[in-house]
Amino acid sequence: MPRDTLRPLWQQDLLVAVLALLALIAWDASGADLWAVRQVGSAEGFAWREHWLTSQVLHQGGRAAGWAVFVVLLIGIWKPLPFARPLPRAARVWWVGATLAAVALIPLLKARSLSSCPWDLAEFGGSAQYVSHWLRGVADGGPGRCFPSGHASAAFAFLSGWFALRVHAPRAARWWLLGVLLAGLLFGGAQMLRGAHYPSHTAWTGWICFVLCAGLSQFVPALRARPNGGTLAA
Repeated sequence: MPRDTLRPLWQQDLLVAVLALLALIAWDASGADLWAVRQVGSAEGFAWREHWLTSQVLHQGGRAAGWAVFVVLLIGIWKPLPFARPLPRAARVWWVGATLAAVALIPLLKARSLSSCPWDLAEFGGSAQYVSHWLRGVADGGPGRCFPSGHASAAFAFLSGWFALRVHAPRAARWWLLGVLLAGLLFGGAQMLRGAHYPSHTAWTGWICFVLCAGLSQFVPALRARPNGGTLAA
């Protein structure tokens, strides 16, 4: 594709980030978080909280699957999977590092959050009152440390793969992106059913991971180099 028909990668990333941010703000302003969890919770709590599918398969199993994929990527620095072979080693090293950065950032944000989980709300058998996570410094009477979704990062941290693959293996990048988004939605849906997170907690994790990886990708020329030696504007 001629260079002048391509929107610079950083502009594409910025556009996606801004549009997604506007959608997140609109969702938060609508109060849809509470409505969503009220569909699956009651005064007795959340029926799916300890269910084997949501608790063991999608929560514990999902976390284990995420680390298994990470190990494959780590080994892939030296022995890449077939679809990742077009990537220069610098891109594969970045892929691993960016994934780790995303996995580390989300728990750090959670540790400073005063927002409690849905299952902590008084109307679901807990002690907290709902307080929007936009109200910084306002405690809700619960344990907090629930925003954003840590479990969703077991999928969304791998958005790094989209940035690693999109120039050198665009077809693989699209499939990778689809898989990551579906896994993130699946993990987030399971956590909502359990009462562990609001839908926005999952969406914010995805947004944070995307923005982090987009920013980090700007520092690695190998992620912008064409296979023929040219570069995409970044």
